[in-house]
Amino acid sequence: MVLDLIVIGTAISLGPLHNSAFILLLSSRRGTRQGLAFLLSWLANLVAVIACVALLTGGQPPARHTVPSTAAVVAKLVIGLALVLYGAHRRRRPPRPHGPPKWAARIDDASPVAAAALAWLLQPWALVGAGAATAIDADLSTLGAWLALTGYCLLATLSLIVMEMYAVWAPEASNARLNALRSWLERHQEQLIVTLALLVGLWLTARSIYELVT
Repeated sequence: MVLDLIVIGTAISLGPLHNSAFILLLSSRRGTRQGLAFLLSWLANLVAVIACVALLTGGQPPARHTVPSTAAVVAKLVIGLALVLYGAHRRRRPPRPHGPPKWAARIDDASPVAAAALAWLLQPWALVGAGAATAIDADLSTLGAWLALTGYCLLATLSLIVMEMYAVWAPEASNARLNALRSWLERHQEQLIVTLALLVGLWLTARSIYELVT
């Protein structure tokens, strides 16, 4: 479970779409406030999903090869295959130019509530779903499970935490460097999406097949 959560959390954190949007928020007139709203909403979404899983399982993982356990593994397998197909599809299609989204022109007038809603919209829900299916195996009577789930939520938010802290501590330097990072992310957005989708998809597919046959 822990290794799967590390892979999924890392992929979520490295996603180019939400990181580019977050940098745009940080560059706005009330950047750090909007960035904090986005960050907290992002983290709250992850925690809420894990909390729902804990409520469904009662904090106890289902026994191996029972219906709930098999359903969770099949869900991860479906997500993995979908990611592989999605990555392969985007890899074959002609490249498309990427620029700032339409809402970027109105970003200075956005409220913290709008920034929080944007975090919900940009969350990679397929990966979040894979994380939820993995968290079903958590035994919440142990400290290790709590640490694993907490670490997963923080890892999936790590890029946002780092950029928010950088913007608070060094606003002038961070503005130039983070915007340079955003430009790089926009230039390489397709490659990053394809790579993450294929790597995580293949990982989830292989792990799920292994769990089904053993």
